[in-house]
Amino acid sequence: MLESTHIQALTQIVGKDNCHTDKAHLLAYCYDATRERYEPDAIVYPRDEAEVSAILRYCNTHKITIVPRGAGSGFTGGALPSSGGVVLSLEKHFNAILEIDEKNLIARVQPGVVNKIFQNEVEKRGLFYPPDPASQDYSTLGGNVSENAGGMRAAKYGITKDYVLALRAVLPNGDIIRAGKKTIKDVAGYNIAGILIASEGTLAVITELTLKLIPKPKHKRSAMGVFASIEDAMNAVYRSMASGITPVAMEFLDQLSIQAVEERFHKGLPKDAGAILITQVDGDLPEVLESDLSLLQARFMENGCTKFVVAKDSKEEEDLWFARRNVSQSITIYGKKKLNEDITVPRSRLPELLTRIQEMSEKYGFKIPCFGHTGDGNVHTNVMVPNPEDKDELARGYACIEEIFAIAVELEGTLSGEHGIGLSKAPFMHLAFTQEEMNLFKAIKRAFDPNNILNPGKMGL
Repeated sequence: MLESTHIQALTQIVGKDNCHTDKAHLLAYCYDATRERYEPDAIVYPRDEAEVSAILRYCNTHKITIVPRGAGSGFTGGALPSSGGVVLSLEKHFNAILEIDEKNLIARVQPGVVNKIFQNEVEKRGLFYPPDPASQDYSTLGGNVSENAGGMRAAKYGITKDYVLALRAVLPNGDIIRAGKKTIKDVAGYNIAGILIASEGTLAVITELTLKLIPKPKHKRSAMGVFASIEDAMNAVYRSMASGITPVAMEFLDQLSIQAVEERFHKGLPKDAGAILITQVDGDLPEVLESDLSLLQARFMENGCTKFVVAKDSKEEEDLWFARRNVSQSITIYGKKKLNEDITVPRSRLPELLTRIQEMSEKYGFKIPCFGHTGDGNVHTNVMVPNPEDKDELARGYACIEEIFAIAVELEGTLSGEHGIGLSKAPFMHLAFTQEEMNLFKAIKRAFDPNNILNPGKMGL
């Protein structure tokens, strides 16, 4: 618990309406999408960059833990105050779109801007910000950058890091820095912006972002391929994309995921299918879209597709993407606790990955529905634990997850494609990194944050 003198000092910086220690506020900021709970000692809402600097400078002097937080929608505990201390929330006062520069195709935003709100604003001007995590309706751009969020359009357009040109941030000692420029090219100095992307708030507090925009494509079309087996679907993914087709998205649902969505929402998905692929193409010329869909259909059919359905109108298209966006909540029918991981492998290793995950399901006795962004090799694998209050059963669930992580690394993949490491994956970092590599991470952390006040314990640091 923080001493009253510290609370008074923080209140002096942000004002009494922006510093809270009451139980309601502490409970509201004690959890994220992991549903794990760690109560902080205080919540502060800085009103501007100068106040962020003053808060960090004070906390650094007194060695008080600071946990930066956006919407708290993360799946790995990156914004949880696991060591207590102060949650520094940017959602209240750092939510402005500062500039949309149509001449240079860039925008300046504060980190508390919600992703979807930003997308809508730039699209009003015929521009496009592609990163679209499933949490886009509520996750913030600062959180997206801190976790390097992906999304369904990553197959064609890339992920968050591909759109960050520059940023402003406050270091743990209170120093304010600018990293990067508005220019597309910039090779002067170290890539500090690149280091801060995906750093999960462990190195600095981001206070402003300069993001790249592109012209918005005039047309888009969506389609669904139905497959008898998940292996056929995975083969269709990498063979389609290796043949030169670049769809906006290539998403998949396995049989368990399809059945869960149908039970919850009744969207007309084929419940007897082994897997489905939902894909989208876009562009400025309708005839090019038709050609792309025809090529995709041909590649799908060559790889075991039993049915290829093109959405005839916006309603059918919305239903397809609704199914994909809501599969995560649907699969809770299989267990009270979902051990949700977002492993990623090279696309050509997807068939082997999914086969081996099925082997893990049989070995450990858990249903493991899988879905995700197969266009970039990113699979959301979900070990469903029916009775998490049974400690032995929960331990088996975590043992299953550890083995799945080891499989992903063996297949030249990674522990996380977009959710980050946070608290939940920190114990598994040794599977993916050597001790020498972990030592380097820790040295970078010490260089930025020698007193270890900023989001300690995340990423195994």
